[in-house]
Amino acid sequence: MIKRREFITLLGGTAASWPLAARAQQTERVRRVGVLLSVADGPEGKARLGAFLEGLQQLGWTDGRNVRIDQRWGAGDAERALKYAAELVALGPDVILAAGGAVVPSLLQATRIVPIVFTYTSDPVGAGFVDSLARPGGNATGFLAFEYGISAKWLELLKQIAPRVTRAAVIRDIAIASGTGQWGALQSVAPSFGVELSPVNMRDVGEIERAVAAFARSTNGGMILTGTALAVVYRDLIVTLAAQHKLPAMYFERAFVAAGGLVSYGPDPIDLHRRAASYVDRILKGAKPADLPVQAPTKYELVINLKTAKALGLDVPPTLLARADEVIE
Repeated sequence: MIKRREFITLLGGTAASWPLAARAQQTERVRRVGVLLSVADGPEGKARLGAFLEGLQQLGWTDGRNVRIDQRWGAGDAERALKYAAELVALGPDVILAAGGAVVPSLLQATRIVPIVFTYTSDPVGAGFVDSLARPGGNATGFLAFEYGISAKWLELLKQIAPRVTRAAVIRDIAIASGTGQWGALQSVAPSFGVELSPVNMRDVGEIERAVAAFARSTNGGMILTGTALAVVYRDLIVTLAAQHKLPAMYFERAFVAAGGLVSYGPDPIDLHRRAASYVDRILKGAKPADLPVQAPTKYELVINLKTAKALGLDVPPTLLARADEVIE
């Protein structure tokens, strides 16, 4: 029979032999991270979320171990974004990822205290999200989608792949600052490319269908889709309309070309969400958003769909094909 003193000594020795990692895990504080995605809970949204979670894991943060991830999907709906922003803030997170610029206003309306890291956001200074790119100043910082100057590149590429285009319908979201900003940037360069622009406001399906159909009644038309979360909601509709009316169309990200669009040029959204994990990590370790500069994209991609080009009767210049990061056949 083991005496009481011997039992206590034995128990103490057993506890001392537990792996250090196991004991550390028991006492490790679980942090809370909210994620509000501007897109719907579909393949593209899951790829962005997956890249962010992968980035966190590489930095030592694992969901269910030392961090808890609370997810909400805005799906391009402003009212839903407001509701979910309030829900996430009420959970008491250490930091919130605003996955897409469209949900940043909702989160800033819900809190000016909880740190926010945004991704894929155009003109955060103009929108009032930060004081400056170098010193954001408030509770938000993050990663730019693109500067308005990229709009000139969209028009240039559209003319290269479809030289006959002299008119372009510009689909935009006038409810956000970047919608008017991108339109203004396009207007400033359109005369130099010999292209007349026609705005198409992205308010609902009926308005988009009517405006594109009316535009397509005249010849030599093309189309440019400006960058916005709402465009992702209407992706299949817009790609279908371009094909139906035989309009060469320029898009701001690869997903549209994979869905049958002609050509896209813009930053890689997956890369931006992976990089966002580094800012969440730094904030969890004590950094302040006010002191973390807003970062620009480092990876841009040109994607061309040759099957769509053939359907439109376009011969893609070899020089353009050689520059493409991906050619879909």
